[in-house]
Amino acid sequence: MIETNPGCQTPPRMKELENGVCAPKGFRAAGIRCGIKASSAKKDLALIASDTPCVSAAVFTANLVKAASVRITAEHIARGGVRALVVNSGNANACTGDAGAAAARRMAEAAAAALGTAAAEIAVASTGVIGVPLPIDLIENAAPSLRKALTALREGSDDALEAIMTTDTKKKHAALEIELPGGGTVRIGAIVKGSGMIHPNMATMIAIITSDAAIRAELLDRALRRAVKRTFNRLSVDGDTSTNDMALIMANGEAGNAPIENEGPDYTAFASALETICEKLTRLMARDGEGATKLLTVNVRGAQSEEAAAVLARAVTASSLVKAACFGADANWGRVLCALGYAGVPFSPEKTAIAFASRAGSVTVCKKGGPVEFSEEKAKEILLEEEIVIEISVGTEAGEASAWGCDLSYDYVKINGDYRS
Repeated sequence: MIETNPGCQTPPRMKELENGVCAPKGFRAAGIRCGIKASSAKKDLALIASDTPCVSAAVFTANLVKAASVRITAEHIARGGVRALVVNSGNANACTGDAGAAAARRMAEAAAAALGTAAAEIAVASTGVIGVPLPIDLIENAAPSLRKALTALREGSDDALEAIMTTDTKKKHAALEIELPGGGTVRIGAIVKGSGMIHPNMATMIAIITSDAAIRAELLDRALRRAVKRTFNRLSVDGDTSTNDMALIMANGEAGNAPIENEGPDYTAFASALETICEKLTRLMARDGEGATKLLTVNVRGAQSEEAAAVLARAVTASSLVKAACFGADANWGRVLCALGYAGVPFSPEKTAIAFASRAGSVTVCKKGGPVEFSEEKAKEILLEEEIVIEISVGTEAGEASAWGCDLSYDYVKINGDYRS
């Protein structure tokens, strides 16, 4: 079930689909093994392509150290709409100098040659180990086979998703069909990889979103940035922001709806559906955080603004002490209040209330910034569940927001202690 956050309006007549990036009309996908992951038999090269030209938009990492693929894709989108994305896993092609930039361009050229289009219409993405030269010959040799494997069936989306995964343990995808208020049915589909090195200002993630909606490029960009701000940028696994983060959307207009040209009801419905999909992907990434055993949702209400509430919520999800307490099922609410205090936005501690909730129930642990009597046994029962909600009220203003994260377990260190092996 797709859930929505407090700031997200559910679009009218929304239906969940199963085909990921292949759900919208005119999109095909594929994933194959080209040998980048030399010690593995896993797929490591993906292609998602539209049969017709697209308008597109993207949001990239805020890290000043950017992978070659991020720079090249930003350049191509600035020139006009991209209609395909080629992605490799096993190698980030980051911090690889001029050779890395040349490899990223060759990657786009190889996909363009296979599809019979211009390299400027191809986006590229890479994920994996930083500081290792990309074996571009393997990608160039595999491009014809990758093109041949393209399919509009669900298996194409599944194969592409498998090919972009690194430390992910679960496949993460979503798709929706919505009826626009002005008439017409459009679809949005998405896949994402992301498990570790995740923190606001784009997580370590590659999100690929497709749509058959006819929509003006500027409005597509606006809708994506709105969704990213309220979802992906409210996710934290470990406090690290990567070099390769990217959320890309392509829309080809194949649905045949009246083009969305202004911020009317059709735009609102489309933007809300996009945000709904991004929130589902955000929750899936948080639940699959490296070494994670629990999904954490932090809801903050009563803040001076939505932005202030988001900053407060993110501070709690990013707190290593809060995350460790959740792993140990310890109702240490003082760590939550402490995280709120260093978030950097004003609030009144003496007006703050905190509660922990899960399917096992709910328990209030703090009122007016101080302790209240509660059952430690009940609190532990609540915190032992796989999904935990931390409810926080900081006042009576209208600002509210949610953020997502996971607990911090022993396995996180194990995974990252030998990542390069």
